[in-house]
Amino acid sequence: MTGRKFRCAARLAPRLGLAGLIWLAGMAGPALAAGSKSAEPAAPIEPLPVAKRGLPVELLRTLQLLQDRIARGGTQAHLAQRPLLGHIEGRLTALEPEAWGEAANVRAAVAFALAGGGPALLRLVAETGRVPEAEVPLVQGALAYLGGQEGEARRLLAKIDAQAVPPSLGGQLALVQATLVVRDDPTQAVRLLDLARLIAPGTLVEEGALRREVFVLAQMGDIARFEALSIQYLRRFRHSVYAGNFRQRFAAALTRLEFGNDRARFARLEAMLKEIEPEGRRDLYLLVARAALDQGRTGAAIFAADQAEILAPGGSVEAARAKLYRAAAGIVAPERFAGALAALRGTDRAALPDTDAALLDAALAAARQIRGDPPPAPAAPPEAPADTKRALPPAPAIARAQEAIGRIDAMMQGARR
Repeated sequence: MTGRKFRCAARLAPRLGLAGLIWLAGMAGPALAAGSKSAEPAAPIEPLPVAKRGLPVELLRTLQLLQDRIARGGTQAHLAQRPLLGHIEGRLTALEPEAWGEAANVRAAVAFALAGGGPALLRLVAETGRVPEAEVPLVQGALAYLGGQEGEARRLLAKIDAQAVPPSLGGQLALVQATLVVRDDPTQAVRLLDLARLIAPGTLVEEGALRREVFVLAQMGDIARFEALSIQYLRRFRHSVYAGNFRQRFAAALTRLEFGNDRARFARLEAMLKEIEPEGRRDLYLLVARAALDQGRTGAAIFAADQAEILAPGGSVEAARAKLYRAAAGIVAPERFAGALAALRGTDRAALPDTDAALLDAALAAARQIRGDPPPAPAAPPEAPADTKRALPPAPAIARAQEAIGRIDAMMQGARR
């Protein structure tokens, strides 16, 4: 079929119905096949060029992959981190000085140092004298930060745009910059932590930035963002190796924000904690209750203890802890005193962890003071039988000490003569 005939058939197709369309498709196939024979073969697709990366960059990537597994809860990765840091430091220390004339290698060394590698490698890099001039402030600023010279580190690192360096360094750099300004300018610290999360999503850098930002927002009193980012952390990083640190500080922050004294806020707290499994939610409520007790916020302690007991199996240590926290908070309220004291007296001290056993003792002592009871008299030690009362022989060490003192006295008397 010629091109002209094909165009005519195409115009007639709407009028031909289904049978006409089938005929048209059958006639068009040979024509298209004939046309394809005359077309030139497609040129082979060339692979995209990949720049060769130096050993420091490759080893840094290995470390960061391991650390990303730590953010997802890899305990074995956490145990392997220190040996890997030592291995990488040894490999990079053995490089020829010329390797540090490349900016990419220098930046990788800085990222390695800030990610836990420490300052030793960076000192060696600086001493080679090969660092490109543009990278010198970065190296010196990182060394100042790792050496605790916050003012010098802030002066040098504040001038560097975290978005102008490779992401493998940029997220870590923004995290450090936030740490350096958080006391003086928490708003700027929040911006830098946001930037760190944006540059390095899904990494240990993002986990650390999000964890820090939650508590900066709590200190600033930004409740809405505190709640939003807390939910984000609990959803995405609740299995992180560092999640235990987050939960402890999260509980303390919640009590400072007085969630227990505001029913609406407490409802939002419940919504946040529903993001995690019941066991984790129970443990968080226990942390909140204990932190509230430590801060003297009895309302928050009672609310959190009640919620923890609901989630704790009957007769478990967690249930006993929840009852203890509620009773310890209740003894300061006149209407709760009698029931709280009975609960304290009925608590099995042996079933509690050491810190909670000490809390039980303190709560009982406080209850006695509230009631005006005299303190219990200390039990007198049993008196030994008369025939066993004899002086114990001095220990050899005491005898030697007494001999030495005698010699020193003799020497001093001799000097006076």
